[in-house]
Amino acid sequence: MNTPSLTRTLFIRIALTIFVTIVVIGMMAFKSASVQIQHAYDAQLINSANLMWLVVEDELKDADPWAFRRIQKMDLALSNQSKLNKFANEYANDRMFRVWKSRRLIMVSDVAPGTDLPLQPRGFSYVKYKGERWRIYSLRIPHTRIVIEAGEKVELRRSLAQHILFELATPLLLLIPLVGMLLWIGIGSGLGTLRALIEQIRYRTPDDLSPLSLRGVPRDLAPLGMAINQLLTKLTYSFNTERRFTENAAHHLRTPLTALKLQLQLLSQTQDEAKRQALLDDLTAATDRAATLVSQLLTSTRVSHQTIVRTPLSWHQLCIAILEEMAPLAAQKSIHLSLEQEGDCTVLADETLLRLIVSNILENAIKYTPAEGAVSIHLASDADHIRCRVQDTGPGIPEAERALVFERFYRVGTPQAVGTGLGLAIVAESVARLSGTISLHSPEEGGGLLVEISLPRA
Repeated sequence: MNTPSLTRTLFIRIALTIFVTIVVIGMMAFKSASVQIQHAYDAQLINSANLMWLVVEDELKDADPWAFRRIQKMDLALSNQSKLNKFANEYANDRMFRVWKSRRLIMVSDVAPGTDLPLQPRGFSYVKYKGERWRIYSLRIPHTRIVIEAGEKVELRRSLAQHILFELATPLLLLIPLVGMLLWIGIGSGLGTLRALIEQIRYRTPDDLSPLSLRGVPRDLAPLGMAINQLLTKLTYSFNTERRFTENAAHHLRTPLTALKLQLQLLSQTQDEAKRQALLDDLTAATDRAATLVSQLLTSTRVSHQTIVRTPLSWHQLCIAILEEMAPLAAQKSIHLSLEQEGDCTVLADETLLRLIVSNILENAIKYTPAEGAVSIHLASDADHIRCRVQDTGPGIPEAERALVFERFYRVGTPQAVGTGLGLAIVAESVARLSGTISLHSPEEGGGLLVEISLPRA
């Protein structure tokens, strides 16, 4: 499907607007000219009638009312100027006058209707005579029985209005091609900056994510360039993060795989059954650690890219379900589990991510808490957020390292348990995706670690 270019689209829309504007201006000018011509010509008819009375006043006082005279058109100039001006001659033929006395027609111009057109009422009126419309002004002279009529053809006025419209529209119509050419050049030049911006993007190599140059970019296009640069910055950060993650994952997977290979070689060379069993046990443990690392790597990748579906969830009910799942693990170490709630704890979150957050925090708390210890969960709400506090009686984390444990593969040097250094990193990323916060603190009483998570309430 062929889509029109931006230049063509803008040109068509602007040109159409200009054309419609010209048409509207022409129509308004024609209407205004017609009205003004009507007023001017009506005033001229009034003046002509009054002037005619001044000319024939003395003659008509003693004139025989039954005498009839038709005044022929004369050109007093020896050079016959009326014939040299065709328009003036035609204009004269479209004007007429008639003089009535005692309701008898006694004087008319050479183009005026005769007695077959009756006397018109006082003032202005329209009449149709021999297929042509006339505008007639009838002047009744006070204290006499004389009426003077001055008239002209309506077509004269219409022709004059059309002539004015033509004189006005012709230059505008002749300017349309010139305006169109200048408009096309102007739009093309104005979009040149956009094309330059496109060229910058088109010829970028896949590994070139440096910001675009916005020098000379118009103010209207600056937000577009800034948005593209922001996107490039985010992509650079994302790619660097993924690159570091891949490098770290490869490094941490290389160690267990090397150990597995070495143990398999030792197992093939050992004939002593007790040593073989010990090697099998070490091999199983190493396999479990590698499987755990791979599982958490996949979980981290899924958390970073999965679609979030936010729904109102009961955080309290979710914690109950997770505690039931973790109860056997806690029972092995005789760890006491507890859950408290204050107020409505309905949170707006993705169920999969929220379950992952609570499960990881609770699993870490049980893992690092010594036997006969305790792990508690406390839920509380305020106007905008729900807070979840998970407290254990384990060794805790030094304050200097609390910000570092949220980085991938960072591990605190604790001999009590073995991990991958990905659990808290996954939790922190999940909390961030749910628009929440996570922080680590020391409990107010006793040792251990207090993990506080805050999420928006429903």
